[in-house]
Amino acid sequence: MFDFSAFVTDTHSIVLAALMLAAMLFLCLYYGLYHFRLGRHGLKDGGAKADDAALPPVSVVLTAHNEAEWLKENLVYLLEQEYPNFEVVVVDYLSTDDTQYVLKVLMGYYPHLKVRPFLEDVNLFQGRKYPLSIGIKSAANDILLLADPECIPSNLHWLRGMVRGYMDGSGKVDGTTQVVLGYCGVKPTRSLLGWLQQYDALAYGSQYLGSALLGHVYTGSGRNLSYRRGFFFERGGFISHYDIADGSDDLFVYQNANRGNTRICIDSDAVLMVEPCKSFAQWHAQRRRRVASRSRHKLGGRLRESLPMAAVALFYAAAVALLLLGTLPWPVVALAAAMKWAWQIVCFSMLTKRFDGGWVHWVAPLMEIYFTVANTILILLPLSSNRKF
Repeated sequence: MFDFSAFVTDTHSIVLAALMLAAMLFLCLYYGLYHFRLGRHGLKDGGAKADDAALPPVSVVLTAHNEAEWLKENLVYLLEQEYPNFEVVVVDYLSTDDTQYVLKVLMGYYPHLKVRPFLEDVNLFQGRKYPLSIGIKSAANDILLLADPECIPSNLHWLRGMVRGYMDGSGKVDGTTQVVLGYCGVKPTRSLLGWLQQYDALAYGSQYLGSALLGHVYTGSGRNLSYRRGFFFERGGFISHYDIADGSDDLFVYQNANRGNTRICIDSDAVLMVEPCKSFAQWHAQRRRRVASRSRHKLGGRLRESLPMAAVALFYAAAVALLLLGTLPWPVVALAAAMKWAWQIVCFSMLTKRFDGGWVHWVAPLMEIYFTVANTILILLPLSSNRKF
């Protein structure tokens, strides 16, 4: 049927086939442990439902710089949350648009909105860490929820959904939990740029949330993140990495969160969404900022994060080399690729169903190739910026 005589006598072909098989098995295991497992996590047991009297007071903290349009559209969804005791703290840092007027109008309707305006540049550091620290310091409650002005909750139970991460099985606050990681997705659209952003959000979320499920907490997203105010100051806040602009979420979680004090919360109530960026340049700048602080990670953490990309590159490089050599019948290589793609689509479909990710799971193999190249470039060429916010 197939002639393997040239293959079994060629050492290079045997080595390439072994490498392709090893990469394929590693990736299939990765898809199962991260994508499939995260997509199925907690579907049968949504956690304890606490009574209003048992819900702790919380503070939502946002930083804004010329965010009038987003605040006008989205802030009301945070202010209207169905939660017994909460406040929303907005740090308006050096805005020159209508941000201050939007906030003044909203303060007239919502007494639990607290605004901390900055009219002068007193930030001696780069990025948003200083304004965020001021917002955290101004918060009245111990449990903090962090988001961005462009984030919108999936419903009016977002606070309840995230606070559930602090609850034990009896519906009471668990004193050991200090950090809760949430998910922020991208709203489905009908454009290539939108599909790329949807896939990127799903894959990135699966990586850090799935890693936390396995007991390896290494980062989180500041677009949906919670930790205790006392824990923040006890651990020194952002002091150890004030010298770089980015990492208010990444480095704080990396340095202080672990399997003993961190939980994930991915119930449908706890999800936030954002509109996709309208231009590739804007989205690319966001992605570069996301990896700019990874140089502060230890070698082991960086390797664990890079292994899936390396496995993808190895799988396709070995497959192409085998096809060029012609010693292994091409249907065998095609079958290996088809098996990998089929399992990848199945596993990724669990994420799209869980987080309303549209149909991007059908093109997950193609997206994976694109992002393997794109993310490698991001890691090799991280963002260097001296911006003030």
